[in-house]
Amino acid sequence: MPAYQQLPDAHGHFGPYGGMFVPETLMSALNDLAAEYERAKIDPAFQSELAELLRDFAGRPTPLYFAARLTKNLAGAKIYLKREDLLHTGAHKINNALGQILLARRMGKTHIIAETGAGQHGVATATVAARFGYECVIYMGSVDMQRQALNVARMRFLGAKVVAVTAGQATLKEAINEAMRDWVTNVRNTHYILGSALGSHPYPMMVRDFHRVIGLEARQQIQEREGKLPDVLIACVGGGSNAIGLFHPFLDDASVRMIGVEAGGEGIRTGKHAARFQGGRLGVLQGTKTFILANEDGQIELTHSISAGLDYAAVGPEHSYLRDKERIEYVYATDDEALAAFRTLAETEGIIPALETAHAVAHVIKVAPSLPSDTIIIVNCSGRGDKDVAQAATYFEF
Repeated sequence: MPAYQQLPDAHGHFGPYGGMFVPETLMSALNDLAAEYERAKIDPAFQSELAELLRDFAGRPTPLYFAARLTKNLAGAKIYLKREDLLHTGAHKINNALGQILLARRMGKTHIIAETGAGQHGVATATVAARFGYECVIYMGSVDMQRQALNVARMRFLGAKVVAVTAGQATLKEAINEAMRDWVTNVRNTHYILGSALGSHPYPMMVRDFHRVIGLEARQQIQEREGKLPDVLIACVGGGSNAIGLFHPFLDDASVRMIGVEAGGEGIRTGKHAARFQGGRLGVLQGTKTFILANEDGQIELTHSISAGLDYAAVGPEHSYLRDKERIEYVYATDDEALAAFRTLAETEGIIPALETAHAVAHVIKVAPSLPSDTIIIVNCSGRGDKDVAQAATYFEF
């Protein structure tokens, strides 16, 4: 089995994917960021401060929780939840935001910008900006602002300026476009805290590395609990940060099966989905070469998901590479399946997951009953569902 741990190469390529497809204006900033990150990786002071913040500010390590009632009800594999939803701000996003704010400080940047879809990355960025005393601007699609109103209010309470983006579908893709325009204009004093494992190099590598703590903790915790590695890892995949964070420390373990769950929306045949590996093609979007949803002329197609965090036309380049290598399987869950899983986890375990996470739970519900009882599944509970309660309540007519 090939060793996956050393990727990407020096130019940010995961095989044919990745790279740096950005305006010339940003090349110097990206090269500076890559160089600073390489220095920070081997700087004991940086690593120590990050570890302290993750522990004392964010709340790491997160528990590995045995979902006993869900396991019993499905009558198959043993199901564990990696409880990233218990982190400060309510999702895994704080891991990366903390790492990047420390990099921004090292580089002498004075202004922070970010994009957000579900709002969790925006909240995490606003949180770290407040913690370190930085000005912060968050770009968010107006459609996402309506369905994630709670997170918009949280960002504003934290002192961030939230800018509504009304172009196009007014969702995550358009928010990234506006953030990149801001960055090009104000590149000298601005750091862009990109929220997922996509975009131009070094972001896919850097965001992955800041989230590897998820998989490293899970690896140690399951061995302490069960005396063995898990058999299956399952996580939702939008850009792919929570999934690659869980998967990466296990990539060289051939016995561990990995499944990423994309947003199937209203079904693949309807075209109203965000499942890049079901209907996508190779292309370049917002800094990286990867699988994207585009037509034959290369124009980006409209996407749809009940989950704002998965409603995006591209997937992280490392996911495309690992799919080609058949190391990770990629499936999808529809809106209806995710909403049913949202309710199931709430009623069986007393845990209301984010709608993003609910896609992963939906696949667990599909596969666990057919697996032997000694099979161990870890699903990444990447975020909590407070932000989605109003939207789900409308669907269920509560």
